[in-house]
Amino acid sequence: MLKEIQQTVEYIRSKTEGFEPAAGIILGTGLGGLVREIETAYVLPYEEIPNFPVSTVEGHSGKLIFGKIGGKPVVVMQGRFHFYEGYSMQQVVFPVRVMKYLGIQFLFVSNASGGVNPNYEIGDVMALNDHINLLPSNPLIGKNEKEFGPRFPDMSEPYDRKMLAHAREFAQNEGFTLHEGVYVSVSGPCFETPAEYKYMRIIGGDAVGMSTVPEVIAARHMSIPCFAVSVITDLGVEGKIMEVTHEDVIAAASKAEVKMTAIFKHLIAEHL
Repeated sequence: MLKEIQQTVEYIRSKTEGFEPAAGIILGTGLGGLVREIETAYVLPYEEIPNFPVSTVEGHSGKLIFGKIGGKPVVVMQGRFHFYEGYSMQQVVFPVRVMKYLGIQFLFVSNASGGVNPNYEIGDVMALNDHINLLPSNPLIGKNEKEFGPRFPDMSEPYDRKMLAHAREFAQNEGFTLHEGVYVSVSGPCFETPAEYKYMRIIGGDAVGMSTVPEVIAARHMSIPCFAVSVITDLGVEGKIMEVTHEDVIAAASKAEVKMTAIFKHLIAEHL
């Protein structure tokens, strides 16, 4: 794994002339609009990067973008990888480990999710303050690479409290609601049944999706502070459950992403 990471990092550096990103950003389904805010320096399609998986999901462009947001250097994954695509957990988090070796100090993650908190509506945004992992595997299973982190990493603060506080203050000043809650990660790819939505609410979830947690686990294993936002694209609340398609999710996400983009831009300015 280390050899593959080193090979990938060497290739990326050869194509980006030593560009050193201070933050990594992973954009979820329908949330690629943030790239319009980037002063783009380099764009690398995933299929050209050695050892990189290829995104197979509509709404995920499959590009690694290097540039600046507010004058701060970032690397952006426009499209991510999911367990349901058939990738191993190690493949899902491979780009996070590569970004660590490229020099990132913070990781920002976004996703489209279903709201199970009855106070949420479609188009709301939720900052993650914790998560529940219902995926059938964990990216740290297998031999532990001490260079990445300890065998049993602490997860008492999966999402950075300082960035959460700054995001909360920013949303208040801008006059929009930023929920904070627990994200439940499941394998998918089917959307949840009404009974499953109810279960996720009972166990403490506020939103449910099919990503984010593996990347955050890998990042925290490597001591990278994380901040993540869910855009609520459909509802798993009794009485509000409707038939939903992937196209519905993309459309709802694209309408709400302006809030997510504003939060990410603010936090990058504050913390880098």
